[in-house]
Amino acid sequence: MKIRIARYDKNKEPKAIVFEYEVSEDKTLLENLKEIKEKKDASLTFRCGCRSGVCGSCAIRVNEVERLACKTKLKENDLIQPLKNYEVIRDLVVNIDKNKQLLQNSNSFLEELSSQKVTKEDEKLIHRQSNCILCQSCYSSCPVLEVNKEFKGPFVLTRVLRYLDDKKEAQKSNKIALIQENGIWDCTLCGNCTMVCPEFIDSKSDILKLRMIATQAGYTDPNFQNFSMDFNSGFDSSGGFNPNGF
Repeated sequence: MKIRIARYDKNKEPKAIVFEYEVSEDKTLLENLKEIKEKKDASLTFRCGCRSGVCGSCAIRVNEVERLACKTKLKENDLIQPLKNYEVIRDLVVNIDKNKQLLQNSNSFLEELSSQKVTKEDEKLIHRQSNCILCQSCYSSCPVLEVNKEFKGPFVLTRVLRYLDDKKEAQKSNKIALIQENGIWDCTLCGNCTMVCPEFIDSKSDILKLRMIATQAGYTDPNFQNFSMDFNSGFDSSGGFNPNGF
């Protein structure tokens, strides 16, 4: 069986070339990548860690869909590519340095320890969001990041919700304020992030919940504000309805 791997080298022209490799159908994608590197082409570059779907470091795209290489079996002519919305360093390895800044800019961490008692039921409330393995699959699948590089994105917003729902966090107003710009209102709710998450985290629902929390805190959707202005143009100067105003 053959697969195709899109390889990238910024020092060569053309920088991106698709290579074909003979692989084993019985092995995972990661096992095949390691075999290619060990026996056929030592220059093939990819990232991996635990090999058991826990660390998330082997996330790549198979036929345009984000997958963990250690959990993926291959089919004939599959196309293997690096994650989208990140700078490609070499072959299947992308630069994830910006993630640290995105997390810091959103205060998606424990700012001030609360004195509230935390129960087992409270722990269950943040269990799902706490399982994020930072594989970056949701970022790669996000169409908003293709046009807005400042968008905070799915895993950061899910992480913000995790701390808003955490009784141990005493400082929550900052977090809500920091996700207003390039945050919750910029999401298209397409659901791509939810579909590709290997930990079954529903970032789309998390963002909807964040919007509700923000609304209760007095924030409004800026897109709705614009809509309201357009809607007003549908009325004439006397306050009557003008169908040509839309």
